[in-house]
Amino acid sequence: MIRAVICDDERAAHNIIRHFIEINHLPVDIVGTAENGRDACQLIKREKPNLVFMDINMPYMNGFEVIQKIQGSKVIIITAYDSFSHAQQALRLGASDILSKPIEFEQLRQAINRAIGWEFTSSETVNTILEYIGENYAEKIELAELAKMTFCTESHIARTFKKHMNMTVLSYVHKVRIEKSMEWLDKEKLSVKEAAERAGYQNLNHFYKYFKQYTGMTPAMYVKQRRQE
Repeated sequence: MIRAVICDDERAAHNIIRHFIEINHLPVDIVGTAENGRDACQLIKREKPNLVFMDINMPYMNGFEVIQKIQGSKVIIITAYDSFSHAQQALRLGASDILSKPIEFEQLRQAINRAIGWEFTSSETVNTILEYIGENYAEKIELAELAKMTFCTESHIARTFKKHMNMTVLSYVHKVRIEKSMEWLDKEKLSVKEAAERAGYQNLNHFYKYFKQYTGMTPAMYVKQRRQE
């Protein structure tokens, strides 16, 4: 479960975020709220949440000032202003995403996905597995291990995961690994070998196989294409 706080001086924003989380069974537990920047700092330092919904314009301290004083939490900025300069400043300070008011559910869902780095569904069991894979994708992941962790049978996990994700657990692991490697090849300029090893592939042939399967091109072709854009 993702521990989150909401920091916004408008109660309507608190209510709509809670409403969307509750009716859509999102794996998010709101552990506290604040209506000004000073209280937001104290709340975040006390609760150490995984995720912070942060308004820009609040009394005492604005959202940007709060972000500079906290560590260890992913931040989704909330703003009523469609401002490019606000977006630039938020991203420079390390915000994961920006939500524009009025908040829409799909916008919220995608922002949470991007911030936490893994997807989620209406199934608590599948969400537990998705979170585990999101944190351990580079390790060997087996159904037996997931079964112990979720107190389910392997067959139940296989059926439930396929139902909600439209793919097997193993296919999802490879999907996450390849998506991560694409990011490293593109943004961090890692070598193909370095990206493969960081993603959990000790065999380069396996990496090439799954990379082409999920992207339609080889890693070298991908790097060349991205650098020509």
